[in-house]
Amino acid sequence: MKRILLFNLFIILVITFYSCSDDKGKWSDNIHLSVKAVEFSAFGDSTIIKTEGSSWWISDVSVDTSYYYNFHGVDLLADNYIIKQDCFVIEKRDKNTLFIKTAANPLNVKRIITVGFEAGDYFDRVTITQKSK
Repeated sequence: MKRILLFNLFIILVITFYSCSDDKGKWSDNIHLSVKAVEFSAFGDSTIIKTEGSSWWISDVSVDTSYYYNFHGVDLLADNYIIKQDCFVIEKRDKNTLFIKTAANPLNVKRIITVGFEAGDYFDRVTITQKSK
């Protein structure tokens, strides 16, 4: 029993180590994001991100220190889908278009939202900085 527990712990540590590395993957950029950083107003805002590649999916989203990566009921390989949380909506409109909308930021500090993209063994991010109220 202890051996299985130690093995599982080892596997979790290895996965964590590789997922936290700065390496963007072994493949070259096959997503080609139109923009990688956006600034939003405090009142809520939206943007459209275009891609040249068409075989990508959303791997994760973070809002400050909250992380979202298991989007139940969403087929991330589909050409269109919507991911909703309290302060954002992310809509994949087609193979090359992502729409991101945020609610107003009620805090006195800026909000940082990152959207992770994956296509095979290539990973990239869009960072949204939303101004404070």
